[in-house]
Amino acid sequence: MTATLIDIKKEQEKVKEQIKAQGLRVLVCAGTGCVANGSLKVIEKFQELGADVRPMTHQDKVTIVPTGCHGFCEQGVLVVIPDLDITYVKVHVEDVEEIVESHIKEGKPVERLLYVDPKTEKHVFKNEEINFYAKQTRTTLANCGEINAESLDEALAVGAYQALHKVLEKSDPDWVIDEITKSGLRGRGGGGFPTGMKWKFTAANKGGKSYVVCNGDEGDPGAFMDRSVMEGDPHKLLEGMAIAGYAIGADEAYIYVRAEYPLAIHRLRVAIKQAEEKGFLGKNIMGSDFNFEIHIKEGAGAFVCGEETALIASIEGERGMPRPKPPFPANKGLFGRPTLINNVETLANVAPIILKGADWFSSMGTEKSKGTKTFALTGEVNNTGLIEVPMGTTLREIVFDIGGGIRGGKKFKAVQIGGPSGGCLTEEHLDLPMDYDNLIAAGAMVGSGGLVVMNEDTCIVEVARFFMNFTQNESCGKCVPCREGTKNMLKILEKIVKGKGEMQDIETLQELATAVKDGSLCGLGKTAPNPVLSTLKYFKDEYIAHIKDKRCPAGVCDAMKTFEIDEELCKGCTKCARNCPVGAIEGSVRNPHHIDQSKCIKCGACISSCPFKAIKQK
Repeated sequence: MTATLIDIKKEQEKVKEQIKAQGLRVLVCAGTGCVANGSLKVIEKFQELGADVRPMTHQDKVTIVPTGCHGFCEQGVLVVIPDLDITYVKVHVEDVEEIVESHIKEGKPVERLLYVDPKTEKHVFKNEEINFYAKQTRTTLANCGEINAESLDEALAVGAYQALHKVLEKSDPDWVIDEITKSGLRGRGGGGFPTGMKWKFTAANKGGKSYVVCNGDEGDPGAFMDRSVMEGDPHKLLEGMAIAGYAIGADEAYIYVRAEYPLAIHRLRVAIKQAEEKGFLGKNIMGSDFNFEIHIKEGAGAFVCGEETALIASIEGERGMPRPKPPFPANKGLFGRPTLINNVETLANVAPIILKGADWFSSMGTEKSKGTKTFALTGEVNNTGLIEVPMGTTLREIVFDIGGGIRGGKKFKAVQIGGPSGGCLTEEHLDLPMDYDNLIAAGAMVGSGGLVVMNEDTCIVEVARFFMNFTQNESCGKCVPCREGTKNMLKILEKIVKGKGEMQDIETLQELATAVKDGSLCGLGKTAPNPVLSTLKYFKDEYIAHIKDKRCPAGVCDAMKTFEIDEELCKGCTKCARNCPVGAIEGSVRNPHHIDQSKCIKCGACISSCPFKAIKQK
């Protein structure tokens, strides 16, 4: 180091005192999901009513803190008051005055706004006692929902930039790479490649310009893990990137984030500006001779740009299309220079590892999959939202403990994990430890971390068709196997769900899937067949039912629905006939009616109009 580093601990103590002076802190989720549910109006109402509050906690001041995503999206808008050990769920602007008057002023919690445990049917006061949070281990998400994401001071108060300070103080890039290697951290973007090894490969290209690129192009349907980190704790990401830059000898970086994430982009821009003004980014960081500049590149929403070479092409101003490998980005990447590419979650793990040590991180997870993993839990589960659990946590724990089981008491059927690139896990996999190797062996993959839960009413063939439609639309068209293979697989799946499938279609699907997997240029094409292959493996009987019996076991596929009138229940009121848009129902007044199946368009208008429940879908 050419100069004395700033005293980061002193900075932290200073901002801690400032935050202490805020009095009673009311945390209101201002992540994208809660904003959509009206959290900004809730915040405004709290600010309007909270100015003259004299709370029962002996505080003489109330501070409303807009935070990032708390994770419990199913229950938003969330309001957490840590000093009062209470969490309110599904808060609307109309509820704010009651919270202020009853609880903050008089010390009487508003029970109707508390979370109700579905098993005990009792109110739960504390965040950590809610079953959704109880089994989580939050490291990447530790500060999301706990701090104001647009405040550097709040980030400093919870330890931001201490890891970077430690790295600069040690002044040994090789030590940083060794620590990341020893931690066992693997890429959280889907591939699971050892992070330390990737850093070592990139750092080996000594001399000249090199880059760090953060892949924030999260495009999987239902996935929002990276978005939540960028929105809720942007300084953790920036710090991880700076440490990576120091380790490989880079002085410039890009965050590639899709334009559909405007809140994430806004908060990243704010965080970068704050860090530069404080001397944590830019020239001579913290008084050292280390320089590091971060730019934001907005993507246009192309799924293929999640692939690292397509992402590089997009940053360079070219069409986002994959390039053959080798050369790998570590040797020849952005602008032809050595480039380190990691996704948001991977980089967000860097600072905690450096600060707490490799042994701390590797103590979590399994032998070959260390640490924790974030998942976006969605679908037919009671508690949807963003979760973080140690690698190796079983699917049963996630779905039935954290997720609270299947909605409406329905039966669990399957989980689609890893988005369009992933695969289906079934009831037989409920006790499978969720890590990289176990999931690959089961025909799935961790992927970015999307978890879509399906119940008994889900048509597996339609699920395969949905994901194939997505990947086919998102194919860049550069290579024939992906461009034509996914198109033909989609045609076959559409044919099957329309009741026009043939038994030979199953064999053709498998052959096409293998060809696409083996022949495609990039990861999008190589993994596109996974949903089809995994559903054929575990739910082949459903494909056969669609083809042979012309029947959808879940009753989802419109082309295979049939509507029948029970003559014993039918009173001949003619209401169904009058509501049928195509005149498919025949019969006279006070006599049983019947449906002409050749005319029926399966709209269901007859069922909803029948006052005697005489019409059934079969």
